[in-house]
Amino acid sequence: MLPLLLYLFEHSLSNEAGFSEVLGVLALWPLKLLALGLIWAYMHHFCAGIRFLLLDMHIGDEMPAALYSALIAFAVSITLTLLIGWRVLL
Repeated sequence: MLPLLLYLFEHSLSNEAGFSEVLGVLALWPLKLLALGLIWAYMHHFCAGIRFLLLDMHIGDEMPAALYSALIAFAVSITLTLLIGWRVLL
């Protein structure tokens, strides 16, 4: 998806008409859903990365703590997605 996002970004910066075209494309609900999914994927990757850094330092590496930290990482990624991506849904 990165090449598509970079193309849309470059096209939006080319001129005002390009920016308007990109806004029109991103107004379609399937692309809004795709953008929200990409935001969640990035947020989950970020939260899981912090979790694995802590696990590498042997913090919370027992089974119950590891399960709890996985649930926390998932919940935080959903929360961050809603906080960051709420504008996408409008």
